[in-house]
Amino acid sequence: MIPNRFLISLTLGILMAPVLSGSAFAQGQERPPTAVTVVTVQPEIVTLTSTLPGRVVASAAAEVRPQVAGIITERLFTEGGQVEAGDVLFTIDPATYEANVSQARAQVTLAQAQLSAAEKELTRFEELRQRNVASDQSYDSALAARESAAASLQVSQAQLQAAEIELDRTNIRARLSGEIGRSLTSQGALVTASQADPLAVIRNIDPIYVDVTQSAAEVLQWRRGNGVEGLGDAARAVSLTLADGSIFSETGSLTAAEPDVDEQTGVVVLRMGFANPEKLLLPGMYVQVEMPTQLIEGAFRVPQEGVSRDRRGQPIAMIVNAENAVQQVSLTIAQDIGSDWIVTDGLNAGDKVILEGLQKIQPGATVAPEERVTAAGAASAPAEKTE
Repeated sequence: MIPNRFLISLTLGILMAPVLSGSAFAQGQERPPTAVTVVTVQPEIVTLTSTLPGRVVASAAAEVRPQVAGIITERLFTEGGQVEAGDVLFTIDPATYEANVSQARAQVTLAQAQLSAAEKELTRFEELRQRNVASDQSYDSALAARESAAASLQVSQAQLQAAEIELDRTNIRARLSGEIGRSLTSQGALVTASQADPLAVIRNIDPIYVDVTQSAAEVLQWRRGNGVEGLGDAARAVSLTLADGSIFSETGSLTAAEPDVDEQTGVVVLRMGFANPEKLLLPGMYVQVEMPTQLIEGAFRVPQEGVSRDRRGQPIAMIVNAENAVQQVSLTIAQDIGSDWIVTDGLNAGDKVILEGLQKIQPGATVAPEERVTAAGAASAPAEKTE
């Protein structure tokens, strides 16, 4: 009879045999390469940009003020609407100015009569002088009277013109085409000539300006790079980000730059021009301008997830070489654009930068690279070099 202890040992030996044989099989084979996701980079011509804060400014603005004194009798515009240059906005009681015009016309009529009489008197003295009946002194006096009457007529005509101008100014007109704001006065209010408080404000907001500030150091770098002249026509477009984070549909361009630096803040004011056909931009809005600053040839776009930092804080990336081995490279980064880093040094055309699987690898390890799959479902093909 076989002892129980012997039966138990035999059973355990039979059960452990497959495990031991499998372990020996595993030790006899190499571990398969780690799968990593890569992106193949190619040099490109990249336009670097700078994000600058700014405020929207009307391209033209005019404050409506009276040029004569009087009582406002009527408002003839819709608040917040569009007005054209020459439109009557307010009317002032014209009674006093109509009377002044009538008085000035009467003065002109009187001066014309006096001139006519002086001319007739001068004609008579000319005839008498030819017959040696009138003296030269009498003729000279008649001539001076005629000239004085003519001058008086010119003064009267000028006074009539001034009175008519003041009467016309009782109709307060728009001097600018654009959007008019709310009325700051009401019917029955007394206004005076060139008063400090405007009656309304007209602003032209199509086109419209955006004033941004840039540090003097950035302006120096920008000017040394020949500014927008060296960027090409396509790269000069300026984009605008609104306060809600949306991108403005129209692109703009740099129109002017202050030729001095603010002593307190050390910044320069730049002005951008934008078309504003839908009147979406309003003066005073806070916006951000994406302005092109430099054109770099031979730069690489690398997704940010493929770049990390070493212990010294320097940017590095892991790439797959021709033998499918992992290699660490140091990078020089110019700036970020969207979700990519713009790398100017450290990479070569065709390098495969590892994006996923970085936690499972180290330099020198053999990997199985797989090209990143785009949102459309196809592997991203290597980009061709831009000439």
